[in-house]
Amino acid sequence: MDMDTISAISTPMGEGAIGIVRISGPKAVELADRLYKGAVPLQEVASHTINYGHLINPEDGQIIEEVMVSVLRAPKTYTKEDMIEVNCHGGLTSVNRVLQLILNEGARLAEPGEFTKRAFLNGRIDLSQAEAVMDLIQAKTDRAMNVAMKQVEGKLSNRIQTLRQALLETVASVEVNIDYPEYDAEEVTLDLLREKSTYVKQEIDRLLTTAEQGKILREGLSTVIVGRPNVGKSSLLNSLVHENKAIVTEIPGTTRDVIEEYVNIRGVPLKLLDTAGIRETEDVVERLGVERSRQVMIDAELILFVVNYNEPLTDSDRELFELVKDQDTIVIVNKRDLDGQIDMKEVNQLAGQHPVVTTSLLKDEGVDELEEAIRDLFFEGDLDSGDLSYVSNSRHIALLNQAKRSIDEALMAVETGMPVDMVQIDITKAWELLGEVIGDSVHESLIDQLFSQFCLGK
Repeated sequence: MDMDTISAISTPMGEGAIGIVRISGPKAVELADRLYKGAVPLQEVASHTINYGHLINPEDGQIIEEVMVSVLRAPKTYTKEDMIEVNCHGGLTSVNRVLQLILNEGARLAEPGEFTKRAFLNGRIDLSQAEAVMDLIQAKTDRAMNVAMKQVEGKLSNRIQTLRQALLETVASVEVNIDYPEYDAEEVTLDLLREKSTYVKQEIDRLLTTAEQGKILREGLSTVIVGRPNVGKSSLLNSLVHENKAIVTEIPGTTRDVIEEYVNIRGVPLKLLDTAGIRETEDVVERLGVERSRQVMIDAELILFVVNYNEPLTDSDRELFELVKDQDTIVIVNKRDLDGQIDMKEVNQLAGQHPVVTTSLLKDEGVDELEEAIRDLFFEGDLDSGDLSYVSNSRHIALLNQAKRSIDEALMAVETGMPVDMVQIDITKAWELLGEVIGDSVHESLIDQLFSQFCLGK
């Protein structure tokens, strides 16, 4: 990669108190100094200081902006290069004028994620830490942010490095046995292979036990609210969001499309979808909404199935029970403040193993019990008490599973008496797969793809 000097706006676009334009590269300080006018030239100030002054148009000497400029000299910077951060007024025109002035002076507009990519390529962070930076930015709950923060700090990286070192020692022992058989008994090497491989497999298993929860914390649960019209689906959405996002009326079929909203339920992020009430209808628009509701149900990771406490179960309710029986579902019996017409014994029979919660969304009753049921369905115990070294990235999970399979094949080869050099192939493959998690052995095209998903200026 050509390490030229790059620049980008690092704060969200829009009106605000302060906007930040970031510069990184070998000529960052020199370039900024040509535009800066203050008490002391930037090339003469100490590193990691912030300096008051103005940005000047070098062509006519006109003042462009009043600024505070941070000077950060390599290697103790985010990218391990010289960096400048220009703090200016946070208006659209202001930050764009500052950026354009810097680009006109010779900097190149940074690609998405290029600052973090340089931090990776310059060895300040590994690939799993770089990916965790994006997780940190996109975190939707405190729990998700804590998990991402631990990964940014290198908690997962350190565990992966320990496992790779154990495998490397095993491969080295095999190499000695192959090259100098007179100095190393084969039985000793096989015992070492068995011991180290078993240890690595157990540690990978420990990491994978947190994978489902970690993935949920990172990406959120795709959650669909389903039920017949007028059972309280939109009221449930409004209760969980704590805002009137959906129209609530006594007229069946009010919701015609899928309404989407993110909510935080006891530290678990939900991508909440309120669907059109499922029923037979002659209304063309409502029928399209019903079909879309059926489709999103298929892809959902959690179903919140609402029935009406004030009415007997209908054939439509029973059909929905059948549709959701194989999915993670919580049955919500709503309107418990009204006279009970529903047969709760039949509800519990149809629900089977699925949790059943009764609510009165009109009076905001039962919502706490529902939130606890959602948390308990996917997380055992208190989220605060767990080890926050969750594996949350789908790419990492896939690589860990592949590495585990290679370890299993190595152990099987040991037990069946295969030659040690054959066992070594599987051990080496596992070592390489673990290296892909942290970026020690990964193709350049994958690196480009991963960083292209970052926001501009990070």
